[in-house]
Amino acid sequence: MLHDRVLVKTDAGEGERRSTGGILIPATAELSKRCTWAEAVAVGQSVRAVEPGDRVLYDPEDKLEVEVRGATYVLLRERDLHAVAAERLKDAEGSTGLYL
Repeated sequence: MLHDRVLVKTDAGEGERRSTGGILIPATAELSKRCTWAEAVAVGQSVRAVEPGDRVLYDPEDKLEVEVRGATYVLLRERDLHAVAAERLKDAEGSTGLYL
């Protein structure tokens, strides 16, 4: 990875899903505008707040999808991330594990 780039693997699938109440939502239904969580797979040398294995929150409208060895990933700039969740951040006194 170069500069301030972060390569992430998305959590959500593109198919049908269920709401918390058990209602089946078809894949063709349009989602509301909301951010998505993903796991950082690789980071560039200029990235300061994210390490591989961290979970990051980003806007799906700002994504650039890439395919590496048959797997689909999302390539983002560090400045496009809205939050970072990591176990290593819980070690700080009074921390929730989130870096916003």
